[in-house]
Amino acid sequence: MVEEVRKMGYLTKLQVISRKNNTEQYYLMWPAPIGKALELVKGEPIEWIIEDKRTIILKREPVNKRKKVK
Repeated sequence: MVEEVRKMGYLTKLQVISRKNNTEQYYLMWPAPIGKALELVKGEPIEWIIEDKRTIILKREPVNKRKKVK
């Protein structure tokens, strides 16, 4: 039996902050429903993996390996 995978998508805009020293910082904000669905925790370390120019993967530690953040 094949299990159906439900996908969830939200559109967001990338923000770019230009600094005085000619550097830029890029900010991508997660919509709250995505953070809640993934049970993200403030200060939790995540890893961004660039698969190609159109695909970025978010990787988290398994629940039993995550450190508690104070």
